[in-house]
Amino acid sequence: MECLCQIEKIRADFIKSKKLLITIGDETRQNIITVLMGIGYGGLRVGEITANTHLSRPAVSHHMRILLDCGLVTVHKQGTKNDYSLNIGEEFESMYRLISRIMDFKATQDAGLFDKAIGHVV
Repeated sequence: MECLCQIEKIRADFIKSKKLLITIGDETRQNIITVLMGIGYGGLRVGEITANTHLSRPAVSHHMRILLDCGLVTVHKQGTKNDYSLNIGEEFESMYRLISRIMDFKATQDAGLFDKAIGHVV
């Protein structure tokens, strides 16, 4: 039964991480994330992100809205200007838990401790 409990926790972590996994699954957003990682602290404006990614301003704005909605990016407004910066926080922590649980489950299987016939750790 312990293994089934592990699987249920993994399933719950997949559900918690779904939005993040979908968001970072897009190559364009991966590119934007790495550009934002490269600046360290501070932020970039849409025009600066456009210059670093060779995307159009509308494309960058579209992807920034998705990243904002997921919580991966924060925006600091200065008058009519918006500075975007990366926000690596809770979303990545839940994905880290998911990966850790999957690796723990794999270690259980590799050690031969999981009995498939009865569905639990022996």
